[in-house]
Amino acid sequence: MNLAVFDLDHTLLNGDSDYLWGQFLVANRLVDADYYARENQRFYDEYAAGTLDIHEFAAFSLRPLMALPLAQLEGLRERFVAEQIVPVISAHAPALLERHRQAGDELLITTATNRFIVEPIAAHLGVKHLLATEPERDGVAFTGRIARSNFRDAKVTNLKAWLAAHPVKFEALSGYSDSQNDLPLLEFVDYPHAVDADPVLRAAAEARGWPVISLR
Repeated sequence: MNLAVFDLDHTLLNGDSDYLWGQFLVANRLVDADYYARENQRFYDEYAAGTLDIHEFAAFSLRPLMALPLAQLEGLRERFVAEQIVPVISAHAPALLERHRQAGDELLITTATNRFIVEPIAAHLGVKHLLATEPERDGVAFTGRIARSNFRDAKVTNLKAWLAAHPVKFEALSGYSDSQNDLPLLEFVDYPHAVDADPVLRAAAEARGWPVISLR
């Protein structure tokens, strides 16, 4: 059996779930609109440029999880997935996932976005294995801190730990991502694919002879 590893944002999605969640909170007047929209854009631009400080971003993005009751957050999240995520699933992503299933491969999504946001997205895509940034909790309440990052090199560290703990030992790993931030991940897998890649990743993929594909 082989393992297919997928980034989420701008790979399986034609959009960024973290950014869209922030815009969703602004649209629903659950955060200070001007401040949140400005900072959300700043962090998004830093991610695209490969300069994001994941802990600074987490302190910003996890703050609304602290301010609202869990039941309200879960209701908002359900609406968010239906209204904001389903429409931006990349056009050819379901077919790619299905091809891997038909080949007998196991599927895993790995994302820097926090688990609270992405868990129902992975479920909607029919992918049961998920590695994500883990928000810290004190009981059921979110603290606003990260328990475990899943960004850049941490994606490889966490994937290695998952592989070591998984009962199936895979013959080969395929990987799919759009971002220069996932170069460590794509260098780790056996069969890397650049998907709708940013300029830095595209240049690296072309130089190394990796497949460059589009799911849009």
